[in-house]
Amino acid sequence: MTPKLHPRTGLDLRTLLDVAYEQARIGLDEGGIPIGAALFAADGTLLGAGHNRRIQDDDPSAHGETDAFRAAGRQRDYSSTIMVTTLSPCWYCSGLIRQFGIGTVVIGENRTFYGGEDWLHENGIEVIVLDDQRCVEMMSDYITTHPQVWNEDIGVADDADSAE
Repeated sequence: MTPKLHPRTGLDLRTLLDVAYEQARIGLDEGGIPIGAALFAADGTLLGAGHNRRIQDDDPSAHGETDAFRAAGRQRDYSSTIMVTTLSPCWYCSGLIRQFGIGTVVIGENRTFYGGEDWLHENGIEVIVLDDQRCVEMMSDYITTHPQVWNEDIGVADDADSAE
């Protein structure tokens, strides 16, 4: 796979995405929704990684980005950090990114779900979409196999009789 270098830092964004992708695979293997994320320092140091744990922890706020953010612990300043996520961040996670001023968001894919990335960009956050086929396939397969769980995750009401 051809490297995709960050224009300012020179970091290989696909290598950073590999960490988030592995987290998504872990979540899937645990029976959860396959969304992974990782927060990196500007020099590429991994600060924290995590994955969606809504199913595993019965916690609707345990999204991939929030899990990675929590794993990173407190940072004095987030403006130079890079949040890498396998899927376009939802409004909840976009709010977290905006609230703490995370400087860059790298998105694995936004075909299966398009979250708050335009809003983030409009508010001065660098948004880079890699359109990674692995992420597209993993999420597409999950949505096809578990549509009720997916609809619950994105806040779409579903027929209660067909819930998983």
